[in-house]
Amino acid sequence: MTSQAPETTPIVRADSYLTLHYRIVIESGPAAGSTFIDTFDGRPATLQLGSGQWSPTMEAPLLGHAEGDCFSYTLSPVDAYGDRNPDLIQRVTRSMLSEYAEPDTAFVPGDMVEFSAPNGGRYSGVLKEINEETALFDFNHPLAGLTLRVDIDLLGVL
Repeated sequence: MTSQAPETTPIVRADSYLTLHYRIVIESGPAAGSTFIDTFDGRPATLQLGSGQWSPTMEAPLLGHAEGDCFSYTLSPVDAYGDRNPDLIQRVTRSMLSEYAEPDTAFVPGDMVEFSAPNGGRYSGVLKEINEETALFDFNHPLAGLTLRVDIDLLGVL
């Protein structure tokens, strides 16, 4: 007679590699009720916990859940993408804007525009308004200042 260890369902740990479907729904602000991202109708996502793909406060509610679990959790702005920072709403000159654009580019409020950082990196801002001399950009993350609901279907845990 051979003794076998009982099979256990994998549990999410701080270093787990996950396959999951997830949906992020905006719960506050003018866009309340709208979906920011949803993988449920397509291919599942993968997530390596602790690697910086999600913030630690977004990963924490996953810990301890078992493969096969379906659940939701709510994140306050500070636990999601932070509060909105008014210092990240800035005016740039039209000449600076044209340095980063193709000739004859038409800018429209709502456009996401990418800039080069002095350290060689890239950053993006949403154009809020534009006139002959300047353009006003919001460099906050689009989800900053918003309460979010995250729906999870945990398909695999390694």
